[in-house]
Amino acid sequence: MKELLQLNNVSFHVKDNVLFQKVSTHVQEGDIIGLIGKNGAGKSTFLHMLNGDVSPTTGEIKPIVNALNIAMVEQETVAYVSGDMTKKEVTLLENWRVPNRPYTQLSGGEKVKARLAKGLALDADILMLDEPTNHLDDDSTTFLINQLKAYRGTVILVSHDRYFLDAVATKIWSLENGTLIDHKGNYTSYMKARKQKRESQQRQYDNQQKMVARIEGQLKELTSWSQKAHAQSTKKEGYKEYYRLKAKRMDAQVKSKQKRLEKELEKINAAPVEQDDDVHFAMTANTKVGKRFLEVKQLTKSFDDHPLFKEASFTIQHGEKVALIGPNGSGKTTFLNILMGHETAQGDVWLSPSATIGYLTQDVFDLPLDQTPSHLFAQDTYKERGKVQNLMKHLGFTASQWTQPIRHMSMGERVKCKLMTYILEEKEVLVLDEPTNHLDLPSREQLEETLSHYNGTLLIVSHDRYFIEKTTNTRLVFSQQRIQKQLTDDKPSPERDTTADKRLALETERQDVLGKLSLANPTSQDYAELDRKFNDLTRQLKELDS
Repeated sequence: MKELLQLNNVSFHVKDNVLFQKVSTHVQEGDIIGLIGKNGAGKSTFLHMLNGDVSPTTGEIKPIVNALNIAMVEQETVAYVSGDMTKKEVTLLENWRVPNRPYTQLSGGEKVKARLAKGLALDADILMLDEPTNHLDDDSTTFLINQLKAYRGTVILVSHDRYFLDAVATKIWSLENGTLIDHKGNYTSYMKARKQKRESQQRQYDNQQKMVARIEGQLKELTSWSQKAHAQSTKKEGYKEYYRLKAKRMDAQVKSKQKRLEKELEKINAAPVEQDDDVHFAMTANTKVGKRFLEVKQLTKSFDDHPLFKEASFTIQHGEKVALIGPNGSGKTTFLNILMGHETAQGDVWLSPSATIGYLTQDVFDLPLDQTPSHLFAQDTYKERGKVQNLMKHLGFTASQWTQPIRHMSMGERVKCKLMTYILEEKEVLVLDEPTNHLDLPSREQLEETLSHYNGTLLIVSHDRYFIEKTTNTRLVFSQQRIQKQLTDDKPSPERDTTADKRLALETERQDVLGKLSLANPTSQDYAELDRKFNDLTRQLKELDS
């Protein structure tokens, strides 16, 4: 394959913080590279550096091909200019079912699809995508996977989506501990190789530590012999010269052996395996506020004469864990905004007046970006300030970030910063709109674990099937302009065999298959069978909508 771009000894520093250093690699034509790493590792910065938006602190990024065309689709943007659309962009928007209305009036998923369509339509030599599956429903993600597999150029993408990375990546770049690891294969292949390498490194380190202990023991023993010989030479009357010469010979032998052993020590260079960051959330609701938290009656909402949902009626009890599921543009975020009083609608919405609610929006720009965590979470006492700083440490922040403006944080770190507010305030109800967007895998898994034990009420919008399965027990299904409430263990009865029920059953089964797909070996027979079943379920859902 033709080489497009070279990176030679590239480093990038932010003040005294080294994001990555001495990176040397290359980009080849036709590669689909998955760039992974924890929040704050520098993934988005790396893309911006390749795009020419920022320059490396040291090193060189060298195009091999003349007039190399590079395009980038950012994960979030405050401003977006649609401009004149090409035929390909229009076709992509139609296939993705993005409504023809101003960008600011689109849902989160529709905005992502609009940006992706513009990027894909450019037909760049290198297309860079930053968290492209954020906000996307399953159908949209499948469509994107097919588009990337058919893309003629090279793709470099940042993602924390395991299934997506396994489906598209031909190579993995992992930013770890300030270095870039280059691996040929998908995400599962990389994680398997990483595990084997870490186990091998730890064995080598353990063996060398045993060798160090043995050598140091021998050196100590030799020193003891030498000291004993010198002590004897001063005590043996009449034989002092003999013992003195013996002690000198012993000294020479000791020094010779010491040098040899010290050289052996110098050869020992295996480092211990650096432990992965332990991210820790802890959320507790303050008090319970009664049986009924929310009651909705005959709720109807339209947008530009297009109904999102009609005459929805249901009740949510305190302590319920509710997932809002449905395709992009079905009204999930709009419903949350109605709930929080940010939008109006026809019908009645009653909220328990005594409930304290924390609302995590999708927006990562609504934080005071010029403030530092020390100002945002200002505390009166040293003890309370220490509690906040300890929480930041558990969430993977460095000590220096306590006094750095929030605008310097990665998108994932901003999400964690917003979550900190609700952790500290012990809200009784958490309303979370796409909470796993931008979070790295350890943070997602820890948030899953924490919310699964949360004793308050949850309303969660998410397309992450692992996340909603582990954290919720009730569904609000947004489909065909309806909102239906259903417990996850409900079994549809024959007399309720409506189109909506069929769709829910198919969608639930497809999510289950998708979860198994991400755990299966891509080269196995199980993977092929699951992939076939997933495509068949997708086809049935499309037929149901036609």
